[in-house]
Amino acid sequence: MSEPRDPILDADLDAYVDDQLGVARRIEVEAYLSAHPDVAARVMGDLRTRDELRLALAGSGAQARPATADAARRLERTLSRKRLLDGLQRAAAVALLVGTGWLANEAIGPLSVSESAASTPPPAYVEDAVRAHRTSMVRAAMASQPETSDFDAADIRAATAIVIPELPGSWRVKDVQVYPSQFGPSVEIAADSKDLGRLSLFAVRPGTFDVASPRLVTIEDTSAAYFQIGEVAYALVANPDAERLDHAAELLARSLY
Repeated sequence: MSEPRDPILDADLDAYVDDQLGVARRIEVEAYLSAHPDVAARVMGDLRTRDELRLALAGSGAQARPATADAARRLERTLSRKRLLDGLQRAAAVALLVGTGWLANEAIGPLSVSESAASTPPPAYVEDAVRAHRTSMVRAAMASQPETSDFDAADIRAATAIVIPELPGSWRVKDVQVYPSQFGPSVEIAADSKDLGRLSLFAVRPGTFDVASPRLVTIEDTSAAYFQIGEVAYALVANPDAERLDHAAELLARSLY
């Protein structure tokens, strides 16, 4: 059987396991697997772990939590094969960030987490979220950088494997961008909220599986509420005086279940 026109990458295999491929691409992946039994065996293992996790989550409760945790740990181990690819993505992202001036201290500056804001350091993607928020603020002030308020959540998911939460109806989306990050492509949605003012929702796949409730942290003059659902992590970023930022993040997280 002939090879597909576009090579099958690990990202395609991951999307196949996550049921995130279109019919045409799924057929190409299945044809590839039929010709590569070693890869097929690995993918079948991932599918089994995924289904075990879904079964555990479907019966979630006091008795099911150990099974859920055990399935999640097995899924975490299956993700180890992605880490080499993630490392290459991070290297490419750093090169691109330097080229675009993302890391210019004059414009954005280094970030530091307030010691009183969190007992443990926040995940690295939170700093990326704050940088993306600051970049969106810079873009908003530049006439030569028009904002893009229209976006298609399904299109974003197909291109990045990132699921966008359901945004509150009172939010006015001002700009949507795909930015590089140390973990690969990320999505930044800038919006205006009556209660929270100008805010940003940042989403990225950090390379680990977790289910974590929103936590607040202050990074210099910016507040962030970060959480993770499965393989996608999120950070809601706003000014430090934004009240109930964690509540807004909880509503976003709830929309993903």
